[in-house]
Amino acid sequence: MSLVQRVTPIEGSDFEPPAQLEGLFNPQSTPRTQGYGTITTPNNYSLHHRPSVSHSLRHKRSLRTVLSYDAFPKPEEPSQATNPSGGVTAYKVSTARRIAQVCFTVLACWLASGIVFGFAALKPVLVDTGVYRQYCTAEELAEDIDVCYEQELRMNFFFAIASTTCNVSALPVGTILDRYGPRVAAVIGSICLAIGTLLMAFAFYIPEFDGYIVGNIFLALGGTFIFVPSFSIANAFPKASGLIVATVTGAFDASAAVFLFYRLSYEASGGTFTPEKFFFGYLIVPIFIFVGQFTLMNEDAYKTVPQYEAKLEKEQDATRDVHDSDEDMSENEVRKLRNKRRFHRESKIQEIDRLLGDADERHQREEKQEDRLIKSGVWGVLHGKTATEQILTPWFVLITLLTVLQMLRMNFFIATIKAQYRAMLGSRILARRINMFFDVALPIGGIAATPFIGLLLDHTSTATMLSVLVALITAVGVVGSLPYLWAGYLNVILFVLLRPLYYSAMSDYAAKVFGFATFGRVYGCIIALSGLVNLFQPAIDAMDHDIFDDNPIPVNVVFAALAFVFGVALVAYVWWQGRKVTQAQEAQMAEYERYRIIPEEDDEISNLNLRS
Repeated sequence: MSLVQRVTPIEGSDFEPPAQLEGLFNPQSTPRTQGYGTITTPNNYSLHHRPSVSHSLRHKRSLRTVLSYDAFPKPEEPSQATNPSGGVTAYKVSTARRIAQVCFTVLACWLASGIVFGFAALKPVLVDTGVYRQYCTAEELAEDIDVCYEQELRMNFFFAIASTTCNVSALPVGTILDRYGPRVAAVIGSICLAIGTLLMAFAFYIPEFDGYIVGNIFLALGGTFIFVPSFSIANAFPKASGLIVATVTGAFDASAAVFLFYRLSYEASGGTFTPEKFFFGYLIVPIFIFVGQFTLMNEDAYKTVPQYEAKLEKEQDATRDVHDSDEDMSENEVRKLRNKRRFHRESKIQEIDRLLGDADERHQREEKQEDRLIKSGVWGVLHGKTATEQILTPWFVLITLLTVLQMLRMNFFIATIKAQYRAMLGSRILARRINMFFDVALPIGGIAATPFIGLLLDHTSTATMLSVLVALITAVGVVGSLPYLWAGYLNVILFVLLRPLYYSAMSDYAAKVFGFATFGRVYGCIIALSGLVNLFQPAIDAMDHDIFDDNPIPVNVVFAALAFVFGVALVAYVWWQGRKVTQAQEAQMAEYERYRIIPEEDDEISNLNLRS
C-alpha cells in the first residue's frame, strides 16, 4: 500500500499568520507580488478601501495556493508551487484535445500506476510457476506443500520492497515534478516501467536470472513517476477538477486489477499464457505512455486557478486600455485603439469566466471551501511554520506513528492473506476463496468508496473523521483475528474500505494541519518513514513462523492493540487542540469585526495589529 495513492485537492488555501497581514491595514506598506502565498496590498490603502476587506476573517486570513510536492526545496529559489511561472493556458487548447488528454492520463494510471499492489493476485501465478521454489528444503518438497517457508519469505519481500519503493520514491518524484514539469516525470516513469517489465520477463524466461525483485522495484518506481504528475491534468478543466482528481485516484485503485486479469487469463489458458508472454506483451504500456507524452500531452502543465485569478484581476483593470503613447495620435485613432484594447481585454475575461465559472460560481465555491476548512476545526494550526518546526510537534509525531503502523499492517495483510486464512481456517480451499474475493474487492473497494470519502471529509470535523477511522481500524483488527469464514469475508470488505479512507484522510489531515506549501516535505517525510519501516515486514513473517508456528492471530492482535492506542491518542490530541483553535479563531473574528466597524483615523489603522 502506498501513501501516494491519495492526495487532497491539488489547490486550496493556507492560513496566513497574523504578522503577515499587518500590511493590509498599513497605508505605507509596499505592494507584494501577486501569486501563491502572497496578497496584493495597495500603497494607498485608506478608510475608503475598507469594503474590500470586509469579508469574513477566514477569507482575509487565507492564501490561495497549490500543492507543493517538492521535498527538497532550495531556500534561495522560489518553488514553482509557491511562485508559479509559465504553464499552458487551458482555453487556448481545444476542448476535444483536453478531453483526450484527461482520458489518456486516466488510462495510463489504470494500466501502470499501482500494478504492484495487485501482488495478492499475482502470487498464485508465482507459486504455480515455481518462483523461489529452489529455496525449499528436501523435506518440504517431499511433503509437496504449496509454499515453503523460504519461498513465502522471499515472495513477501518481493512485495515489501516494491511498496517501500513507491513511498520513498515519492520524495524525488515530487521534486522533479515541481521543478521540471509533468512530461519529464512521465517520460522517466515510462522508461522505468519498460526496464521493470523487461527484467520481469527475462526473470521468467531465464530461470537462472533472478530479476524479480529489481524488476518489481522498477515497476513500482515507474508507477509513482506516472501517477503523481497525473493530478496536474485536473487544471485542464478547473470547474471539474474535483471529479478529475477522483477519477485519477480511482484509476490508481483499479490498476491493482491488472495482475488479477492476467491471473484469470493464465488460469483460463491452462498455464500456456506464461508470465514471460504477459510481461513481453505489457511492454506496449510504457511505449504507449512515452509516445503519448510527445504526441498528445503538453510539454508543460496547465495554469492553475490562482494564476487565472491573478490574470482575471489584471484584465478587469480598465485603466490598462490607456497608454502614454496615445497622446501622439489623433482622437479618432485613440478611440479605435482603445476600443480594440478593451475588446481584447474583455474577451480574455470571458474566456476565464467560461473556464472558471462566473463571479457568482467562484464566490459559491470559495464559500463552500471556507465552510469546509472552518468545519475541520484544525485548519491552519501549523500553517506558516517551517517544515522542521512542524515535524517537531505532536501533530506530526502522532500521525506518523499511526501511519507507520498501518502501512506495515496493511502490507502484511496483502502479502499474507492466503497464508493467514489457511492457518486460521485449516483449509486451502477456503483460504483460496477468500484470496480470490480479496483480489476482486481490492480495486473495486477503492473506487466505490471514493464518493463516501468525499462526503465524510467535507462534512465532518477532522477529529470526527479520525474517530471514524480509528473505529474502522479497530474493527478490522478484531474481525481479522477471528478464525471464521464469515469473519474472513467481512475482514476483506472492511479492509478495502479502510484502505482508501485512511490515505485520503491522512493527506487531508496533512494539508489542513501543515499546509499546502510544506506538503511535499512534511507528508513526504511521513510516507518515506512508513516505506522504510515496511522493510521490517519479512521480520514479522519470520516471527510469525518461528515464534507463533504460522498462527497469525497473535500478530494481528498486537497490530490492532497498538493501532487502537495510537489512534485514540491522536483523536484525543486533535479534539483538544481543535477546541483551542476554534476559540482562538472566534476571538480573532470578534477583534477583527470590532476594528472594522469602529471608525478610526488612517494613522490609527496603520498601527492596527491582529493578535494571533
